[in-house]
Amino acid sequence: MFFDGFALEFQEAAGKRFRLRRAGEGPPLLLLHGNPQTHAMWHKVAPVLARRFSVYCPDITGYGQSAKPPVSDDHAPYAKRAMAADMVALMGSYGHRRFQVVAHDRGARVAHRIALDHAGAVERLCTMDIIPTLEHFERADMSFGMGYWHWFFLAQRHPGPENMIRADIEPWFDFHTSREPKPADFFHPEARADYLAALHAPDTIEAICEDYRAAATIDLDHDRASRDAGQTVTCPMLALWGAKGSIPKWYDAPAIWRRYASGPLETAAVPSGHYLAEEAPEAVLSHLDGFLSR
Repeated sequence: MFFDGFALEFQEAAGKRFRLRRAGEGPPLLLLHGNPQTHAMWHKVAPVLARRFSVYCPDITGYGQSAKPPVSDDHAPYAKRAMAADMVALMGSYGHRRFQVVAHDRGARVAHRIALDHAGAVERLCTMDIIPTLEHFERADMSFGMGYWHWFFLAQRHPGPENMIRADIEPWFDFHTSREPKPADFFHPEARADYLAALHAPDTIEAICEDYRAAATIDLDHDRASRDAGQTVTCPMLALWGAKGSIPKWYDAPAIWRRYASGPLETAAVPSGHYLAEEAPEAVLSHLDGFLSR
């Protein structure tokens, strides 16, 4: 069953309303999704983790059915610093001041910022299929520009990319999520329906574009300031990436993460493309089983 045993609910935090699924008992564990998805991407992983943890799977700020702050000139509501603060507030609303985080794609960028700005809140951090945003931009070359073209397209000024996506949402979604070849029915039908319903909802596409505009502007300011101050991830960290994806083709990810994590660091490739938790859930769970604190 799809998220068997999970409650689907809405919760107020940081003056915003967030949709999430939660289940389980044990140490609190926050799962953060990527773009252009929702918390539904965890449907193969979360039920297994809920046997040992209190699992929280929210739609991050701007995505799914969570709050979507309006477009702004400075994109500040979608700075990863702001989105991180939202997730810390959300966990705090359930009484959790300290928790573990597992996160993919855009959610992993939010989680990285949680570990920097709220180090006392994060017991352990797992990121999936990213290196730090700053490293992507500072190392950008033709391969990155062609492979991650959407970073530059979505960051264009409002409402250009929004209008183009809205003109043909489902073909855009299929093209955007096919960075590596996969079957047409790759996504679970309930997950895919949730992703598309969110994209058809008011303001979601604007929010996604604001996320990427923030990444190309205010996030870089915050990331450079953190780097200049010598700020690093101090909690134990596990960095995973898809062996069939772009990260191992373009980067020495272990070496990069060693510069950003001063605490214990583990790194590993998973036999998948970009969508680790949906393509290779057993491998992901195996790595998490040896990493997460019970």
